[in-house]
Amino acid sequence: MGDVIKLCCNSLRFSSSLLTSFSSSFNSSQRAFPPNQGLHKKVVSVSDVSSVGFDFVSPVVLRPQKQLQYFKVHATVTETEAPKWWERNAGPNMIDIHSTQEFLNALSQAGDKLVIVEFYGTWCASCRALFPKLCRTANEHPDILFLKVNFDENKPMCKSLNVKVLPYFHFYRGADGQLESFSCSLAKFQKIRDAIELHNTARCSIGPPKGVGDINLESFSPPKKQAEST
Repeated sequence: MGDVIKLCCNSLRFSSSLLTSFSSSFNSSQRAFPPNQGLHKKVVSVSDVSSVGFDFVSPVVLRPQKQLQYFKVHATVTETEAPKWWERNAGPNMIDIHSTQEFLNALSQAGDKLVIVEFYGTWCASCRALFPKLCRTANEHPDILFLKVNFDENKPMCKSLNVKVLPYFHFYRGADGQLESFSCSLAKFQKIRDAIELHNTARCSIGPPKGVGDINLESFSPPKKQAEST
C-alpha cells in the first residue's frame, strides 16, 4: 500500500513539473508575438498531450488581446458657389467683354447682326433689377448678339463711349455702325423692345462695319467720377 501511495506522489510531482515547463514555454511564445500580431484562439485538449503521460489535463484556452482600430473617414464635400448675378449668361449669344480689343473683335465678327451692348455696374441696383428681363429677351432673340460691359473693368472705354449713367445701352449693326444709345431702367424696358423692332429688320450689308465712335485705342485715361445709377 505504501508503494502505491509513493508512486502516486511521484506521478503528481512529475505532472506539476511538466505543467510548469509548458506554461513557461507558452509565455515565451506569447511575448514573441504582440497582441495585434498574435496567435488566434488555441485550445489544448487531453488528446494533444496524452503522449506525455498525463492522466487528465484541463483545456488551456489562449485569448490574445484584441486591439480595436477605428478609422475616421473624412468626406470632402465640394460646394460650388453660385455665380453672381452679373456672371450669368442667357446663352451663346450673350458675351462678357473684358477689354476694348474684345469689344472691337466682337463687333467686327458680328457681321450684319444686330448687336446690343449693355454697360452695367455690379453695384448698380437698377442694373441688377433689369438683368433677368434682358436675359429673357436674349433667349427670345438668338439672332441678336448681346455684349455685357462691366463699367468698373472698362472705365477708359466707357468714358470714350460717353457712358455716364447705368444701365446704358448701345445698338450696333454691321455697316451702319452705331444706331442709337440710351439709358434704360426696368420700368422703361419697353424702349429696348421698341429699338429691337426698329433695327432688327432684314437688310443687306453694303460695306465693312464702321467704327464704334470716339474710341481711342492708343491711350485711355480713367474717368474722375463714377457713373451714376439711374
